[in-house]
Amino acid sequence: MAYKKTEQYDEQTTTGLIKSYKEAIALLGEDPEREGLQKTPERVAKAMQYLTQGYQLDAHAILNSAKFHEDVSEMIVVKDIEVYSMCEHHMLPFFGKAHVAYIPNGWITGLSKVARIVDVFSRRMQVQERLTIQIKDAIKETLNPLGVAVVIEAQHLCMMMRGVQKQNSVTTTSAFDGEFQKNSTRSEFMKLITAHLS
Repeated sequence: MAYKKTEQYDEQTTTGLIKSYKEAIALLGEDPEREGLQKTPERVAKAMQYLTQGYQLDAHAILNSAKFHEDVSEMIVVKDIEVYSMCEHHMLPFFGKAHVAYIPNGWITGLSKVARIVDVFSRRMQVQERLTIQIKDAIKETLNPLGVAVVIEAQHLCMMMRGVQKQNSVTTTSAFDGEFQKNSTRSEFMKLITAHLS
């Protein structure tokens, strides 16, 4: 049996993007009809739709799809969640990892849903600062926990490939709410995400 892709894209969006990318390639001095570039506009059109699919997703619906009543009030941490996003200023990727924690107040959600929420907001045109807050707010609004904490560490190609060209720079952003605004709780969270458990 032959390999068959099942990805689906909006036809009107794809057609419009193909036209725009073909024009962009020509404006940059290349021949969009050259063999190696003939299918590039279509590939990029589909890639951009995939990389920005977060606009089509509902963070609250995802969290609610696996929301369970539990009488626990201990910190839940999901760390080292891969982040891939697109800088809205230069349309270049930034990537790294997110660490997310919350303290339940009667409700928990499936662990995979926490990672999915990171994807919902990272798969958009973004700035890291806003991404961090959006993840925090979605969890706060849906689960009403005693506290939420989000820390993101990322490298930005707009700083690495162009501009200041600092290849080793890492940007860290954080957002804390509720119990995590207390030094002791925040310190416990920071220790957990930096610990290497064996």
